[in-house]
Amino acid sequence: MTYPASEVVEEPALFAPAPEVAPELREFWDATSEGRLLLRRCTVCDEAIWYPRPVCPFCHSTRTVWEQASGRGHIYTYSVVRRGTGGYADAPYVLAYVELAEGPRVMTNIVDCDTDAVEIGQAVELVFHRTAEGTALPRFRPAR
Repeated sequence: MTYPASEVVEEPALFAPAPEVAPELREFWDATSEGRLLLRRCTVCDEAIWYPRPVCPFCHSTRTVWEQASGRGHIYTYSVVRRGTGGYADAPYVLAYVELAEGPRVMTNIVDCDTDAVEIGQAVELVFHRTAEGTALPRFRPAR
């Protein structure tokens, strides 16, 4: 299924370090720069896989394919970081696990929110934060 691209914020308020891009993940990172989140799905056991990798962690099959995620999910759990370091010194910010509509849980940040108003179970939507090297980090904000 194809979904519309999510917003890519060119100058995010939260630090956005550039990832190290392994050759087998080039397609994933190219998609993030276009505002699309790709997941791997196993064609044998039909599980969606996060983090992206060529071998299914559920049945060990190598028969996996890329598919676009919807960009929707809910907060599974979170923590408000009130004392950051390095590039994240501008705390507070929210570190969370978001359960995607497709099933996998993704460690990410909740952005564009009141850190004291975040709740477990809250609906969120995908937004990307551009890095200095052109890729973009998938993050989430409260659903609009």
